[in-house]
Amino acid sequence: MEAIVGGFEGDLKELREVFNSGKTREASWRKSQLQGILSLFKERESDIFKALNQDLGKHHVEAYRDEIGTVIKSANYALGNLKKWMSSKRAKLPLASFPSSAKLVPEPLGVVLVISSWNFPFGLSFEPIIGAIAAGNVVVLKPSELAPTCSSLLANAIRDYLDNSAVKVVEGGPHVAQSLLRLKFDKIFFTGSEKVGEIVMTAAAKFLTPVTLELGGKCPAVVDFISSSWDKKIAMKRIIWGKYGACGGQACIGIDYILTQKKFAPTLVELLQKYIKNTFGDNPMESQSIAKIINKKHFLRLKGLLEEPGVKSSIVYGGKSYEENLFIEPTILLDPPLDASIMKEEIFGPLLPVITLETIEESVEFIRARPKPLAVYGFTNNENLQKKMISGTSSGCITFNDAIIQYAADTLPFGGVGGSGFGRYHGKYSFENFSHEKAVMKRGYLIDFGFRYPPWNNKKLQLLKSGLRYDYVTLVLIKLGFRTKA
Repeated sequence: MEAIVGGFEGDLKELREVFNSGKTREASWRKSQLQGILSLFKERESDIFKALNQDLGKHHVEAYRDEIGTVIKSANYALGNLKKWMSSKRAKLPLASFPSSAKLVPEPLGVVLVISSWNFPFGLSFEPIIGAIAAGNVVVLKPSELAPTCSSLLANAIRDYLDNSAVKVVEGGPHVAQSLLRLKFDKIFFTGSEKVGEIVMTAAAKFLTPVTLELGGKCPAVVDFISSSWDKKIAMKRIIWGKYGACGGQACIGIDYILTQKKFAPTLVELLQKYIKNTFGDNPMESQSIAKIINKKHFLRLKGLLEEPGVKSSIVYGGKSYEENLFIEPTILLDPPLDASIMKEEIFGPLLPVITLETIEESVEFIRARPKPLAVYGFTNNENLQKKMISGTSSGCITFNDAIIQYAADTLPFGGVGGSGFGRYHGKYSFENFSHEKAVMKRGYLIDFGFRYPPWNNKKLQLLKSGLRYDYVTLVLIKLGFRTKA
């Protein structure tokens, strides 16, 4: 372990020297690196397709939609807004400080560590890297070892397209991550499970390193009765995508379970079955449109969720598993036990519990009584219900009548709250995540208020009270001797 740490310390020293040289603060350097990312994704697109298919069984269209296309969009957005983001902002000051001026100057944090996840290995690596580079930092990326082909491609491609002295990739398993966490960084950005997030935060505490944690949680979808046949069709397609269509349900913002009114449940289950077949056919594994489970360990974990007492009997659709292919059918469960693991743990797979309630309004209390999720989804046109969901629940984000799509919006912050994480990124929020907004104030010598200095007397107390209330009229009157009481 000590040898590993020693090897990383050399790279860290080089990165800090590069950062201290000021090179990465230049707009020209930041732009060149963002353009390098665009070139990487354009020229290595087919390699990325192959790697994602090898590790995750992703269809190349899904790979482009969820990873390549979103990264290209984000890099272009950063390039188009970089000048504005880097600019200082004027800040107002009270009249009592005249003559003076102030501004807020964004500055990079320094050497940042990005630990990314396996389910979207390119998107969850480059989204934070774009923000870190745009803000002028140097970066260490630790990709997930659970997607080894993607990890190897990330290491090689970043070496070919980005500044090797300022952006480095360190591959390996948990022991490598632990070694990195024993070193001092200026910011750590972690995407993954709550359990590992606790480890990251504990390690960061030793150096008082600021941390962004992008975790997960059980993201609910509240499905209200929908009268229009067109609205039903679109809603079902979006729910199916929000559960099964993003990495086979292995997405932190994917729908984890559905809450619906008991009398609507039979219709909802029938509609879900219909649109699963429409989307993936009679044999989803042969459709090549749904990703496989990442590895045997996770496969057995999901299979175990279905084998708990009372859970298997709640399956109303699907449920078949194929260990040799690491594949589990899109599965629907109706009212599994609430104390079963499937309703207490983040599922992270193609299993969809449907929980029934007497009234749809009860969904607000159901969500509120559980840990705060990364996202809440509401499929309803009922504005009163929407308002209750907004005010009555807490989550990283809330989206109505769609799922996951909010992740792609550069103008919206993405991040969790409570157990689903903290810190936010995407677009300008990524730039801010990796920046410190430094307050800069300048004063002249023309005017000076003597009441701020000792020796003290009651008149100075009166002047201080008026000055700190910004009561300039009283301040002047006291100064001129017209008032003597505070």
